[in-house]
Amino acid sequence: MNIDIPEGKDPIGYVWGEMVPGIGVAAAGLSLAVYQHTTLGLREFEAARLRIAQINGCMFCLDWRTERDGVKVEDDFIDAVTQWRTTDAFDDRARLAAEYAERYALDHHGLDEEFWSRMAEHYSQVEIVELTMSIGAWLAFGRLNRVFGLDAMCVLPKF
Repeated sequence: MNIDIPEGKDPIGYVWGEMVPGIGVAAAGLSLAVYQHTTLGLREFEAARLRIAQINGCMFCLDWRTERDGVKVEDDFIDAVTQWRTTDAFDDRARLAAEYAERYALDHHGLDEEFWSRMAEHYSQVEIVELTMSIGAWLAFGRLNRVFGLDAMCVLPKF
C-alpha cells in the first residue's frame, strides 16, 4: 500500500510525524537512538542491520551504510551478510549478529539454549539486550517503510 504524501512533504516526516504524531514521534526517537547511542561495534551492528534489511526488502535500508567517525563497512559487506554462514569476512561477533537478526525475524521460537550459549560467549547481557532492541526497531520500522512504499521515496538522514 502506498500512503498519499502531500506535495512538498517529506514522506518519512509526514507519515511518522504528522499522520500519527503520538506514536510516530516516539518511534522515530527509538529509531534514532539505535544509531546515536549504540555501544556495539560497527561490523556487528551493520551485520545485524543489513540482515534485517535483506529480510524486510527495504530499499533504502539496503542502500544505507552506517557511518561512525568517518568509517563505514566496505562496499561488499552486504555480500558477506548474505553469506553470513560461510563468509571469512566476519569474526564470531559479526556472524552471530547476522544469525541472531535472521533468527529473530524468521524463527524467534527457535532461539534455543545452544544459541544463547554461543551468544553469551561473545556478548555481554547488556550487549544482547541492546542488539535485540536494535533488531526489533529495524524489523518494525524497515518493514513499515517497505509495506507503505516509503523506502522508494526517501533517503535516510546521516547519523
